[in-house]
Amino acid sequence: MPFVHVELFEGRTVEQKAAIAKEITASISKHAGAPASAINVIFTDLPEGTLFQAGEMRKK
Repeated sequence: MPFVHVELFEGRTVEQKAAIAKEITASISKHAGAPASAINVIFTDLPEGTLFQAGEMRKK
């Protein structure tokens, strides 16, 4: 039962996330041999100010 965690800056629509989840599910199923029904994609929306790269806040 694969779990795939995707972290994105907030602002994506449910439709965009659904399209991303379908592509991820297809790829995991193809390359890992897992049935699509067992694959879980979890999205975490990151508000601005929660990601720092090289000590600097990363903006959208």
